[in-house]
Amino acid sequence: MALLEIKKFGCPTLRRKARPVEAITDEVRTLVDDMFETMYAAEGIGLAAPQVGLSLRVVVLDVSPGDPEVEATALINPELSQAEGEVVGEEGCLSLPGVVGDVNRAAQVQVDALDREGNVFSGMMSDIAARAVQHEVDHLNGVLVTDHFSAIKRNLLRSQLVALKREGGRQRRGPIYVDPVPEDNSKAGP
Repeated sequence: MALLEIKKFGCPTLRRKARPVEAITDEVRTLVDDMFETMYAAEGIGLAAPQVGLSLRVVVLDVSPGDPEVEATALINPELSQAEGEVVGEEGCLSLPGVVGDVNRAAQVQVDALDREGNVFSGMMSDIAARAVQHEVDHLNGVLVTDHFSAIKRNLLRSQLVALKREGGRQRRGPIYVDPVPEDNSKAGP
């Protein structure tokens, strides 16, 4: 497994609608594994393939820090087929570090997808899992969390978004593997 570079706001891949995965191959499974490793290293609970430079409909989720009952899962070609209720909560995004705001989401969603092995996954998600899957499916459709913010909130974030957009615009397209941060061995004994 390897760490991938997370694309920042301004990277064109984040605004494209991702294409479906045609077949579950070893390359797709490796991508899923690398995305999990990248998400965990960034201390996130969800990551979509466009966030690592690939315009594919692949999502990884692990909301166990907020809901230990929910297992980590990969969703390939996810579709949200039903939504119930409404809840407003604060959201951030690995592609928009330091940017948070209130977002209105469905309280529960029905998700239909394939898992890492190509098996059909279908289930109702609620609470933090519902919020996370809606956020990641938005990424697959080229929608960013800031698109859900009020105009006033976006205006308040303007200078921060301009700086992020400049950084994201300089990132190379496609997946970039990054070296993990080396461990600090300065305190290690002889």
